Amino acid sequence: MKRVLITDDATFMRMSLKSMLEKCGFEIVGEAENGLVAIEKYKILKPDIITLDITMPIMDGLAALKNIKAVDKNAKVIMISAMGQESIVREAIISGAMGFVIKPFTQETITKAFSKF
Repeated sequence: MKRVLITDDATFMRMSLKSMLEKCGFEIVGEAENGLVAIEKYKILKPDIITLDITMPIMDGLAALKNIKAVDKNAKVIMISAMGQESIVREAIISGAMGFVIKPFTQETITKAFSKF
């Protein structure tokens, strides 16, 4: 069972994503409300996959992505955001994200995005 760390500043989004991922057979090992907390929890929990929202207080998802990849170049990161602009998607992929999910997402969207894991 793949272990996932969910990062989003909105509690409702974390709960929704957790429910959908558990239906897909993933184990949720932790949650973070911003990028800074995500980096610290990533180091401690060593999840197989981490999700990062882009727009968050304290540290955004793109900054967290770059920090996590500096700690672990093999980190598997999926960006999840309402911001679907091409330039942001491109920057996330160039920075090492393995996928990008646009909010609002559905069970089908999550299942498809995580199926490669």
